[in-house]
Amino acid sequence: MRILFAGTPEFAAVALQHIIQAGHNVCGVLTQPDRPAGRGMKMQASAVKILALHHTIAVEQPRSLRLDGKFPQDALAAQKFLIAAQADVMVVAAYGLILPQWVLDTPRWGCLNIHASLLPRWRGAAPIHRAIEAGDTQTGVVIMQMDAGLDTGDMLLTQKIEIAPHDTTASLHDKLADIGGALIVQTLADTQHNKLVRTPQPVDGITYAHKIEKHEAALDWRLSAKQLAQRVRAFNPFPVASFHANGEVIKAWSAYAIANGDTDTEPTTNAPGTILSADDSGVRIACGEGVLCITELQKAGSKRLPVAEFLRGFDIKVGSVSEVTAP
Repeated sequence: MRILFAGTPEFAAVALQHIIQAGHNVCGVLTQPDRPAGRGMKMQASAVKILALHHTIAVEQPRSLRLDGKFPQDALAAQKFLIAAQADVMVVAAYGLILPQWVLDTPRWGCLNIHASLLPRWRGAAPIHRAIEAGDTQTGVVIMQMDAGLDTGDMLLTQKIEIAPHDTTASLHDKLADIGGALIVQTLADTQHNKLVRTPQPVDGITYAHKIEKHEAALDWRLSAKQLAQRVRAFNPFPVASFHANGEVIKAWSAYAIANGDTDTEPTTNAPGTILSADDSGVRIACGEGVLCITELQKAGSKRLPVAEFLRGFDIKVGSVSEVTAP
């Protein structure tokens, strides 16, 4: 089977590796253009491009696939690339560009998408983050036959998993990436043997996982401790939840909620944002409901540290108030 692959980050690279290991002929790869990253802002290739070049697979990096868009020359080059590949199917995973109809129609069996949620819940760009942020207890991977809508195509294969109470976006990403890789290999085998069953998505339960923005990192102490603990987990490793202490922005990498009444030692009537205590077991901050206990922190220019190590070099002022930065 001749397979085109479209993807960009590590999630997609894991799927591509599974496909290569399964012995399929990957005849070309689409991925996002190289972009500046890191402190030196040097141009860096995507994880998918690095893997593709390692396996001597041809790579195309259009800025757009719209023939009538801002970069028609890129789209025309991509169209020539896709037609020449004569692919049976295109596998798409976290690519980052909208596929116009001409792309969906080019491969013999169309385009298959690896989506990291239980559709129709969390259609869109950030399904892993949003599932954790919302407090979902279950998620999974769906292999979908792509159509022109936003993650609206028929479902082909699905695998569910539980979201553990300690899961972050980083840890859940890795679990779902492996599942996605295995599931797409199974889907490709079923495609070859005409064993796939297409199931339309339910019309109920549709939610959208909007792109994560940096401004969302600021913890709003008016929310409940439970909500904020979920955000800390959801925003690890990006954009990383943050708050102000001693006039500095501090990143919160790990935290848990203490509900009102859970312990006799925790004040529960302080103004949201009040720093209640700071010791080797955590930095406790009053919320709109309950208390958030932060256990791993980082200040600008330093490493992320367990709270005991962090407090040796940063004296958080108990009784001060961390400002509410959200609108």
